[in-house]
Amino acid sequence: MDIFLFVIIILFASILQTSTGFGFSILATPFLLLLFSPMEAIQINLILSLVISCALIRKIRKDIDFQVLKRFVFGSVAGLPIGLLIFLFVDIPRLKLGVSIIILLLTLLLIMKLRIAQTKPRDFIAGGLSGTLTTSIGMPGPPLLLYFSGTDTEKEKLRGTTLAFYLFIYLISLLIQVIFVGTNQTIWISSGWALPLVFIGLFFGQLLYRWINQHYFRIFTYIILLFTGIYLLIDR
Repeated sequence: MDIFLFVIIILFASILQTSTGFGFSILATPFLLLLFSPMEAIQINLILSLVISCALIRKIRKDIDFQVLKRFVFGSVAGLPIGLLIFLFVDIPRLKLGVSIIILLLTLLLIMKLRIAQTKPRDFIAGGLSGTLTTSIGMPGPPLLLYFSGTDTEKEKLRGTTLAFYLFIYLISLLIQVIFVGTNQTIWISSGWALPLVFIGLFFGQLLYRWINQHYFRIFTYIILLFTGIYLLIDR
């Protein structure tokens, strides 16, 4: 394993996740696949994302919209089995192509100032889509990010509610992985070695979060969405 590349991946992904509430899997997974098998890369990502959410949950508690979080969770429960069926019976490269096109088009519309009103049914739908993408392609973040961006949600509420939701969705996903796919020693040893890097990333991510205002936060969001869409378009 290339230790230097591993350090850079985990450090930058941790900073991104801590400062924005999303992005660890988007940034880390493609590069971890250069070092590990798909199963190992996915499970390392899930473990470390859970660590970040657990470490921040007390600090972000005041920023969590618990009513929206509850609807996200209920929606994702319906979406998780749908995503599993898609994974089992649908051609994943074509699914990634479709998702990438949707993300890129919606991101361009958001950049062009398209906005939507936040409603309870839309909260359930966003959670359901997140659950579906978690078990189908391992990316719960894009639906929530697109939804929150479209509703002009404040960065504090976006980060807090998203990180709290990840505590649920990533834990369930990790359990599904371990039960139905299995795990190995490499995953847990590598995750253990990565923990000091995660905590360094937590420190610098908190500093970055306090530094960026709402305007730059939104620009950061668009960049990550565009990166996600392009990555899914290429990675087929």
